[in-house]
Amino acid sequence: MKLGTKVLIIFIFAANSLFAQIAPKYSNEFLAIGVGGRALGMGNSVVASVDDINSVYWNPAGLTKLEKQMEIGAMHSEYFAGVAKYDFIGASYKIDDKSSVGLSMIRFGVDDIPNTLDLVDSDGNIRYDRISSFSVADYAFLFSYARMLPVDGLSVGGNIKLIRRNAGDFADAWGFGFDLSAMYEMGNWKFGANLRDVTSTFNAWNFNQELLRDVFEATGNEVPKNGLEITLPRLLLGAGYTYNFADKFSLYSEIGLNTTTDGKRNTLIKTNLISIDPSLGLEFGYNDLVFARAGINNFQQIPEFDGTNDFSWQPNIGVGIKYFGFRLDYALTDIGNQSIALYSHIFSLSYTFDTGALFAKPGQPSL
Repeated sequence: MKLGTKVLIIFIFAANSLFAQIAPKYSNEFLAIGVGGRALGMGNSVVASVDDINSVYWNPAGLTKLEKQMEIGAMHSEYFAGVAKYDFIGASYKIDDKSSVGLSMIRFGVDDIPNTLDLVDSDGNIRYDRISSFSVADYAFLFSYARMLPVDGLSVGGNIKLIRRNAGDFADAWGFGFDLSAMYEMGNWKFGANLRDVTSTFNAWNFNQELLRDVFEATGNEVPKNGLEITLPRLLLGAGYTYNFADKFSLYSEIGLNTTTDGKRNTLIKTNLISIDPSLGLEFGYNDLVFARAGINNFQQIPEFDGTNDFSWQPNIGVGIKYFGFRLDYALTDIGNQSIALYSHIFSLSYTFDTGALFAKPGQPSL
């Protein structure tokens, strides 16, 4: 058995064994990356303005803003030079003028990891044909609902979340949680709030102790035990303003606050109880057809070798096109390598339509 494989397995499961005992920082952190080229190009500052299929992630209340009866969308991005894949797919349906539902899935995973546990057979021979592969992947399934309230401009929404995490045949977990959100529009002003993991999200981990026992005992480590991992609530706030000028031109700006409740993190505003990561996004639009975007977020203090602290932030840019129901968005994050985060290319595509158009016969109007 190769030492590299032993170290990889120990690293993954020793961490999760610790997570099962306390409420850790960064639990289910794959759900904090973000979805949609528009959002990521604006530094995640869209909680108050999201109005498409990506609402299921940023603010479910935004589903009430859908332009047509149904919308489908998808996103793909890669991290760490293509080692990790991050994908989103979703669909939303407008029940009536006041309410909408959505169904979506998020996956973040590393695939084709070599498993060399059986590389050496019982006779001490190296058998490359015994090498297999496995994936370490996190899944989230979101069931969303949104409804307009009698108060003009006010909508509310929420998610039921089902979490699935697995690492090959070595371990897996199931989790369950809730999100609640609201959105309010007043003239050119927009406000939004999304409280994630309202009652905390619980992941129940199950480890294949028989498969891991030999590896952990051979390396002097304790075999991980089944346990519970807790994700504490997170509050996303946003406020934005639209300025229209020169007939077909507009400029939208939004500021966001991402507040975590799992203790002190390396953010711009931090205490022993909560940490706040502010963000700012701009979107310049022409005729609701072409968009140019920019945003900044991820403000951090980076310790240097001389004992001083350097200040970093993550700049992002993006573009978008809307045409006959199709929406294509692109974002390039961390341009210029300003922060310690690696830059990534993000593409997202969506299509909105009225379902009656699918069933209308030639020469007949759609429903």
